[in-house]
Amino acid sequence: MIRVLLADDEAMIRAGIRAILTTADGIEVVAEAADGHQAVDLALGHRPDICLLDIRMPRLDGLQAAAELRRVLPETAVVMLTTFSEDEYIASALGSGAAGFLLKSGDPRELIAGVRAVAEGGAYLSPTVARRVITRLGTRRFDRQAIAHARVRELTAREREVLALVGAGLSNAEIARRLNVVEGTVKGYVSQILARLDLRNRVQAAILAYEAGLVPDEESSEASVRGHGRS
Repeated sequence: MIRVLLADDEAMIRAGIRAILTTADGIEVVAEAADGHQAVDLALGHRPDICLLDIRMPRLDGLQAAAELRRVLPETAVVMLTTFSEDEYIASALGSGAAGFLLKSGDPRELIAGVRAVAEGGAYLSPTVARRVITRLGTRRFDRQAIAHARVRELTAREREVLALVGAGLSNAEIARRLNVVEGTVKGYVSQILARLDLRNRVQAAILAYEAGLVPDEESSEASVRGHGRS
């Protein structure tokens, strides 16, 4: 069972999201919060697998709550919810260590898919967000490509291979099958990659793989929609 904490200052929004999640097998909403402070307190008490946090909340907004949860409850994954898709929100959410970013106006199936992807050790960007990330990266690619190439040169050939597969959206299990190794070995490689490159999660790893040219553009765009495995 995937245990979810939902935080949004609008009761009707919470009710709608809860209704969507409860239609899915294996997902349970264990607590609800109306602001960021309450979300952190309830998360410490319930230890959910995932916290769905609205970005704009009183007292402590979702981005601040995500940063605090990363500090006090790192085993709980955070997925941001918002009605906005501006670049600064996307960048801030990913920078805070969030494993996913979903628009409230998106398809309800995206919400369920995102929760499941993150619960399985992945990360998820809604298709609208994914397109904005890829487009924004494209405008800066030549400026960042040299830096990305230099960073991935620190990795072994096998680590670069794993990073490329992360960028292509494969889960740990899929990478293990592709490389004919056990899943635990892949998790070890991913942890090493994140540590060596000082990356917070595999969304950031996938973006770096794209910038370094390890993933073809069309595969990278699709991968951002599918989600990326997290160690």
